[in-house]
Amino acid sequence: MQRAQAVSQLQIDDSQVIVTRWDFPPGSETGWHRHEHDYVIIPLTDGRMRLETPEGERVVTLEAGVCYTRVEGTEHNVINDGKEPFAFVEVEVKK
Repeated sequence: MQRAQAVSQLQIDDSQVIVTRWDFPPGSETGWHRHEHDYVIIPLTDGRMRLETPEGERVVTLEAGVCYTRVEGTEHNVINDGKEPFAFVEVEVKK
């Protein structure tokens, strides 16, 4: 199945962090990728995302302002599985 690409906007890339805003229209995806740094996700809106991972799939509900972290090496494809767009800011921490 061919999906639209989520839209990323690089906001900061300095010696400490990489900050990217991600916007997901319904049905869009990031494509499979592996995170090279530990990171924090800051949801800007509520949303429903499906995560495809090497271990399988799971659905996660985003709540605006409720942050979470993941570690370096995380591999997945993030898909907007809902009917409404959602957005978050990703802050990758360089070591």
